[in-house]
Amino acid sequence: MMKGSIEEASQVTKSIHVTGHSALVIKNGVPKSALSLLDAIALIVGIVIGAGIFRSPSLVAANSDSDTLFMFFWLAGGVVSLIGALCYAELTTAFPDTGGDYHFLSRAFGKRLSFLFAWSRLSIIQTGSIALLAFIFGDYASQVYSLGQFSSVIYAAVVVILLTAINCLGITFGAGTQKLLTSIEVLGILLIIIVGFFMAPEQVTSIAVSPLTSSNHSSAGLAMVIVLLTFGGWNEAAYISSELRSGKKQLAKALIISLIVITIIYLLINMAYLRVLGLSNMAGSEAVAIDLMRISMGEPGVILIGVLVAVSALTSANASIFTGARTNYSLGRDFRIFSGMGRWNSLKSVPLNAYLIQGLISLGLISLGLFTRSGFETMIEYTAPVFWFFFLMVGLSLFILRRKEPYVERPFRVPFYPITPALFCLTSAYLLYSSVMYSGIGAFLGIGVLLIGLLLILIFKIKNGEKSS
Repeated sequence: MMKGSIEEASQVTKSIHVTGHSALVIKNGVPKSALSLLDAIALIVGIVIGAGIFRSPSLVAANSDSDTLFMFFWLAGGVVSLIGALCYAELTTAFPDTGGDYHFLSRAFGKRLSFLFAWSRLSIIQTGSIALLAFIFGDYASQVYSLGQFSSVIYAAVVVILLTAINCLGITFGAGTQKLLTSIEVLGILLIIIVGFFMAPEQVTSIAVSPLTSSNHSSAGLAMVIVLLTFGGWNEAAYISSELRSGKKQLAKALIISLIVITIIYLLINMAYLRVLGLSNMAGSEAVAIDLMRISMGEPGVILIGVLVAVSALTSANASIFTGARTNYSLGRDFRIFSGMGRWNSLKSVPLNAYLIQGLISLGLISLGLFTRSGFETMIEYTAPVFWFFFLMVGLSLFILRRKEPYVERPFRVPFYPITPALFCLTSAYLLYSSVMYSGIGAFLGIGVLLIGLLLILIFKIKNGEKSS
């Protein structure tokens, strides 16, 4: 969920733009049109399907009062994501740019909102995602070997330090590590689906769980927040819009096909969880894939899937660290107050300072796990309101840019305009509301950090239409 970069390093001879799990070399600051339709589909699917699907189903189950409602949430997540993807398809084909969301927001709303978006990626969205993924690793690694009361926090901190160090060594180390981890991630997902449908008993003994929450407005909203964050990442297609050799309009096809594939995979893996564990056992599980394998294959299965899921979390965390540093590098180049991050280490071909600052912020967020009930849930609460706020702003930018720039060629126009983008905006607004009203202290902390960005705009007098670097 929540990955990508704002814009490329046009001042260096070779810079790297990473979308999900693949590195695309860009020479002289100009993206090369080298991606086929199949490449784009593979990238989008690879971005979206990450470690979250091994942890979030238990939280969705805890906010569902029936198997049918649980599965409906996941199906609805696919439909809502598809509606959003149609809106993004128009924006990316009309305004192709490696800046993605940053570019759309800047054109529609000006420099201030684009600064606020960049600030949120540095302090909330990207670093929160890194911490969230590190906690998934910690939860599963602790099932294999516990380090005590704060086992998940310790594991999570070690992950951030280790992966940041690996990426600081140079581009070859970061990209090579990503390819290996991605292969293992795919293996883990396939294993769970196969075991759940063909190797596990249909009836299981009950596991000690907490009572399910009753179905109401609160639980439904929170369940959809979690589901759609698990679907998050398809918007990263905006970052490859200028690199498709098969034509701009093909991006819409890539998004639609990708989200259909992702929805089918998510439905299958959740059906496997339900078949083996049942809703109540899922709701009480800290590591749902571990519990499925324990019932199906015993302790050897626990160790196997624990390692695979932990590595899957490493896959997504490494991609987020890799791309997040480049986002922060661009922030440093565009805005003088963050100029320390806008320096590129030519010897290693990495934004070294951006990596280090990102790592420190992520470690600070991980430390919240020492004081909250669950590091994973706290990070969802921390990132969700800001994430949905900017999704809403991107949706509104489609309306604004149609009015501000009506003569720009639009190879793909969102069908049933204005109904489709209006549905996307209303859904984003509802999920923004739900993520604020039905979350804990983490949500208000995230909003507080976003407000600090507003103060920076006032203090440093950042104005629309002006360069700040």
